[in-house]
Amino acid sequence: MKKSIIFILSGVFLAATGAYAHHSLGATYEAEKEFTIDGKIVQLLLRNPHSFMQVEAPDKDGKMVRWSLEWRSSGQLGQQGIKRDTLKVGDEVVITANPSRTPGDSRGALKTLHRKSDGFGWGTKPGETSE
Repeated sequence: MKKSIIFILSGVFLAATGAYAHHSLGATYEAEKEFTIDGKIVQLLLRNPHSFMQVEAPDKDGKMVRWSLEWRSSGQLGQQGIKRDTLKVGDEVVITANPSRTPGDSRGALKTLHRKSDGFGWGTKPGETSE
């Protein structure tokens, strides 16, 4: 009986550890590095557990690159003032993000956003808030 309980508790612990790791952005993105994108929103998916934004921006050679940026859940973003109509396809934005751990991958974890047309901002840097 004792062995069964230990076995079951071990299974629960391992499952919980896997679920926690699944939502860890640190496993996918380099938190100690940051890059900036200056481009246009081409797609926005507000959903759970993570939202995604697609942004097209020129690279250092002028070639257009489509970036996939992972964001917070739609519930968290809603509490921070990001609703389905806050950002639109075609909005020009400047974004900072943490790069993917996979070299050459055009993905990132969105850290800050600034819309050029009206100065609207969202950010995760200490002391930064959405307007």
